[in-house]
Order: sequence, then C-alpha cells, then structure tokens
Amino acid sequence: MTERLILPRRTLLVLCGPAGSGKSTFAARHFPPTNIVSSDRCRAMICDDENDQAVTRDAFDLFHSILQKRMQWGRFCVADSVALKAYARENLRNLSRRFGYFGCLLIFATSPEVCIERDRQRERQVGESVVRYHTDLLAQTLRDVPNEGWEQVYLLSEAEDEPEIRVEN
Repeated sequence: MTERLILPRRTLLVLCGPAGSGKSTFAARHFPPTNIVSSDRCRAMICDDENDQAVTRDAFDLFHSILQKRMQWGRFCVADSVALKAYARENLRNLSRRFGYFGCLLIFATSPEVCIERDRQRERQVGESVVRYHTDLLAQTLRDVPNEGWEQVYLLSEAEDEPEIRVEN
C-alpha cells in the first residue's frame, strides 16, 4: 500500500540527498514547477550554468530569497538542494520557523551505486567522487536529523514506492 504524505499549505518541504538520488525528478513528478526552488536552477539563473560553483554563494542567496518571498505570500515551498550539511538544513529550518511554516525534511536514502549510475546517465554529471562524498554526508545526516527539530522527517529509499502527496489548504 502506498503511504500518504499530507502536508499543510504553509509547508517548507526540504529535499535532502546525494546527487543522483532522485530529488529533482521526484519534485517535478509531484509538484507544479512554481512550487520548486532549485539551487541548481538559481545557479543557472545567475550565470547560465548550473555547474558553475563560482556562483554558489550568490545562487544560495537567491535560493533563500525566493523561498522567503514565497513564504511571505503563504505559498507551499519545495527546497531542492542536496541539504546534506547541518548548517544548510539549519538555515532552511530557521527560515520555516521565522514564517511559522511546517518544516518537513524528505530524505532520499538512495544507494551510492544507484546514484552513480543515474549520474552517469545525466547530461550534467557531478562524478563518482562527489556522489561518494554526498553518501558520507548522508550517513552523518541520518544521525543528526532526529535532533534538528523538524515537524516531520520522511525517509525514502529507492526500494520503496513513492508516497502519495497531498497539500491541504
């Protein structure tokens, strides 16, 4: 039976997982494009290249600014970035608290082998070393998350069916 994830409209849904884990694909399958704020897309908006790490600071300024504006207007938000470092999740969690939002962390616990294979098939590859680094960060994330104060944490592995998601007004 498919699990159901019911979220209030005033939710910040933070996607968290290694490159190639399926975060962006999941977001595109379940949410309208206007709900999704992607760090890669923000990077491309600044310099026309999602891979250009030189603009990462500016990209995340834009990423957080867009999320903040959406929350000011009471809109449902999907934060699509790896979110594998504690400070990144803390910044997003603090943002959700500031606006009285329900903070939901959706962790993609996808195996390194699957992530590496998916990365090889993508036009924009990050490489095996980055995926393995992200996998190490994921292990730490799984240890840290229970103490981070999220209203809801949902763990999704590639072996499970995706949850049915419903956003309530």
